[in-house]
Amino acid sequence: MLKPILVLKFGSAAITKANGELNQLVMVEIARQVAQLYAEYHLVIVSSGAVAAGKQYIRNYAGEIAQRKAAAAIGNLLLLNKYAQFFAPYEIPVAQSLCERGHFANRDQFLQMKETFQELWDNGIIPIVNENDVVSSRELKFSDNDELATLIAVGFGAETLMLCTSVGGLLDDKGKIIPKVSQVNDVFKYVRTDKSSVGLGGMTSKLTFAKLAMRMGIRTIIFGMNVSDGILKAFREETGTVFAPQESALSARNRWLGSGSLVAGRIRIDSGAVQALQNRKSLLAVGIKEVEGDFETGEAVEIVDEKGASVAVAKAKESSASIAQNLRTQNFEVANANDIVLL
Repeated sequence: MLKPILVLKFGSAAITKANGELNQLVMVEIARQVAQLYAEYHLVIVSSGAVAAGKQYIRNYAGEIAQRKAAAAIGNLLLLNKYAQFFAPYEIPVAQSLCERGHFANRDQFLQMKETFQELWDNGIIPIVNENDVVSSRELKFSDNDELATLIAVGFGAETLMLCTSVGGLLDDKGKIIPKVSQVNDVFKYVRTDKSSVGLGGMTSKLTFAKLAMRMGIRTIIFGMNVSDGILKAFREETGTVFAPQESALSARNRWLGSGSLVAGRIRIDSGAVQALQNRKSLLAVGIKEVEGDFETGEAVEIVDEKGASVAVAKAKESSASIAQNLRTQNFEVANANDIVLL
């Protein structure tokens, strides 16, 4: 019987000290608690920390791109060796998976990655995932590992996505953790704009990707490691902030498409076209206000309303050039209803 999938994400602030050294006490706890979930779930650990761990070996480190890449090359080895060491007492082997955005944008590459993860799970191995900072270009980087973890959770059809944060959950205006959220838009007002000194993401990032995961039917939990049994208690919804999943009957292909994978352009549509999409109609050129970006037939595009709010992600039936030339053409289909995923 196939096990449900659980994706856990730990940022640099969670697993490194202020000086960049790996926080081994936290990593020991991750291994101990994850080992208790191992029998029931196919697990993925998305872990930052490579750059933070490796930068101490780069002379005159100033955070330049080449220095960050070099630090990642060193730090990835340190990171994985520690995970392997701490999971060893539970006889749980780990593997490294370094991902790039292109692996999610290209459907064939994504399916190959999915097949590889399944083989790892079939052999009792937990993949430890991080962005491939050594070769990732600035333009094609993940915004942070919250995005990488969410793309994996959505694309693989995970049951639960857990995002670790230093504050232990989403805090209200009195500094107390909000235990449950059913509408993410209602809680963005509580977000502070600061973020950790070692990580890229903040609470805004976590809420943005929690919203996507919820829409795709994935229970999402923002939690912290600053309480005993932080992972296990959050998993049982005893601590942290739980984002309730919405009903979703999307196919695996449309989950992949709906994750946003790597959109090649943006199509701005009028209110009539928005209504048509919500009624599960195809997108026609007459409802398009503007085409942004240069994309080809078959590439993923974001569809936004007149105010720029995301409405859907779709597989383009025509290139951007062809769409621009046919904006006033009646019955010119830009994206078929079967290739549109509402957000």
